[in-house]
Amino acid sequence: MMGIGNGSDRAWVISEDEAEPIIRAAVEGGVTFFDTADTYSAGASEIATGRLVSKFLTREEAVIATKVFMPMTPGENGRGLNKKHVFAAIDASLSRLGMDYVDLYQIHRWDYRTPIEETMEALHAVLASGKARYIGASSMFAWQFAKAQFAAERHGLTKFISMQNHYNLIYREEEREMIPQCVDQGVGVIPWSPLARGLLAGTRTRDGARLTTRAGSDSFAEHLYNHDSDFNVAERACEVAKERGVSSAQVALAWLLHKPGVTAPIVGSTKLHHIKEALEGEKLKLSDEEIKRLEEPYVPHPVLGHS
Repeated sequence: MMGIGNGSDRAWVISEDEAEPIIRAAVEGGVTFFDTADTYSAGASEIATGRLVSKFLTREEAVIATKVFMPMTPGENGRGLNKKHVFAAIDASLSRLGMDYVDLYQIHRWDYRTPIEETMEALHAVLASGKARYIGASSMFAWQFAKAQFAAERHGLTKFISMQNHYNLIYREEEREMIPQCVDQGVGVIPWSPLARGLLAGTRTRDGARLTTRAGSDSFAEHLYNHDSDFNVAERACEVAKERGVSSAQVALAWLLHKPGVTAPIVGSTKLHHIKEALEGEKLKLSDEEIKRLEEPYVPHPVLGHS
């Protein structure tokens, strides 16, 4: 839901009216899980999520996830994972969503300035208050995630049940430590940027072409994916897709869903065909040989996406 919200300063974010047929198509296709964050379009994404999802699903049918950490108000109290901000942030998120609780409350990043014991205690209190049903985490080092889980267990607090990490065909460093840890501990993996912010869908080319509004204005994508090897992987996905008569996006999503531990890639959709491709990608079965070909051009990367 990051790409939906009225009045956003991001050129590629669409309005609630534009998004309504997309949400309808998603629900009709069987989608029930919607992921947002307080920081997306300064809260407008949460407002859109609450208004749009409730048009097509009852509260019991829908699974709503949001996040806390990023700056939301000026000053030190408007950010981070300390008790003061967590307690204020969940109330603000629920107000924008128009809901009594969220199903999954996630920490958006690691807070180096707050002891993890304080954060886990705050999240446990949010659960105890009935304002969330489960808690999850997002991009961090595997040792940090292990530390958080250990702190919760040691103090009798609730542990994280999901990890929303940076993982796709172009960035696979999570396969080294984080994903094996999640598989071992029974934690669900819900990767963000499964299409590498559009690169795996063909929205950018090696020669510098930017084929969509987002591709032409998303500076973070340029930071994450800017090496020749990244385009080698994207082009290989295109080759396999052409052979199968499907889109590159479908192939990239299918590859993710073949990987151990992956529960549900977080797919951003701002056009109807994005939903269609996501639903078709979920059904696409790749052969062992195709998976091997898709992975062959990969080159190790520095850690990306933790900040």
